[in-house]
Amino acid sequence: MRSSRLALGLLFILALGLPLFAASWRWWDLRSGVVEVHARMPDAGGWSPASIRVPAGEALRLMLTSDDVMHSFAIGQSASPVIDLYPGKPVETTLQFDEPGKYTFYCTRWCGPDHWRMRGTIEVTGDANIQTGAAEQPLYLTLGLDIDAHHEASTLPQQRPSVVRGAALGLVLPDKYLALDYYRLHSPEQVWNDLRGELFSKELDDQQVWDLVALVWQFHASSGDAESSQQLYARDCAACHGEAGAGDGVFAHVLGAASETGDMHARQTPADFTGAAHMLGASPALLHGKIVRGGMGTGMPYWGPIYTDDQAWALVSRLYEFQFEVEDK
Repeated sequence: MRSSRLALGLLFILALGLPLFAASWRWWDLRSGVVEVHARMPDAGGWSPASIRVPAGEALRLMLTSDDVMHSFAIGQSASPVIDLYPGKPVETTLQFDEPGKYTFYCTRWCGPDHWRMRGTIEVTGDANIQTGAAEQPLYLTLGLDIDAHHEASTLPQQRPSVVRGAALGLVLPDKYLALDYYRLHSPEQVWNDLRGELFSKELDDQQVWDLVALVWQFHASSGDAESSQQLYARDCAACHGEAGAGDGVFAHVLGAASETGDMHARQTPADFTGAAHMLGASPALLHGKIVRGGMGTGMPYWGPIYTDDQAWALVSRLYEFQFEVEDK
């Protein structure tokens, strides 16, 4: 009888003591400066916590753990490497932000059509009197562009415009067409109309003028980071828009089914970048706006806090590659 009471007492002590031990360990862990961050699929909550505060210049120690499938941890607009998170295998990392502001962390591993919801923020606090500079307004806002407006081209080429055929014409394009501002503000169709009106193009047929348009786009694409843009597209776009840009990625059918409900705010079928009318009527500034702002509830993520401006423009160049042939076929 006495041994039974002793056993029950031990069980009681263990039942009471283990939670207290766990709580004290958690308290010690927090006191040590380590913040535990758990990653779960979006429908299960995404990041927890999804908001972290740290003073500027102070080391931020994070213990990152995936609670379900494979995720990853990345900081937007940062050169910090992506950290892969395998289920149940914590990874510790230390970050430091020298300038006050709000930084976005996100997952690069596509776990479903709502993957874009796996975003969190790190608010870096500092002296309110320190002016870190206001972020520049996206070009589409500066120009007052309605990036949701219809922009289908009415004049289309008979075949894909070719950089090789355009170069073979042996023409020297006026500086106007090589200016960065001109390129960003005009759609390929608008450039075609301008080129069609030039005296030097009077002897050219319509397809040859389209080949000159391809030459203009190649000139501006060559000034960017082609390798980086391909990596960005493969990592962040192909799951919905497809590897070949045809809007047939692995999650496209899920988004398409949602769009058939008739709900204007439902997720929409991913854009087909191989569609000539859709792409040749869009200016680089318009596509840049779609990337940085996102699709406003359609399922298209907003990449403004993730990409640097150079990355966003490089991705714009990548999208036009689905329209223009660079190599001779």
